[in-house]
Amino acid sequence: MRKEDTVKLISAEGFEFVIDRSAALVSNTLKNMLTSSGGFTEREFGEVRFPEISTRILEKVCQYFYWSLQYSSGKEVDFPIEPEITLELMMAANYLHT
Repeated sequence: MRKEDTVKLISAEGFEFVIDRSAALVSNTLKNMLTSSGGFTEREFGEVRFPEISTRILEKVCQYFYWSLQYSSGKEVDFPIEPEITLELMMAANYLHT
């Protein structure tokens, strides 16, 4: 896989998730950062830092991106969310417009 086909998402703790670009584009926020003609460094380097999103939450967000791609055709399949991370995950999803 070519570097242009991936995006690196970096959590508050510095953990790096390298995901498919198509998965990252599930997020409207990431889509704007990675595709707009503005001067976003994220577009140039394919790397996005999230100083407010923990590794645990960012991992779940990445899982959601792939889940969304797989089930976007309309098939109803639950996305499991642990109750203890619900609030943090909702805040991240709100920021990412996911």
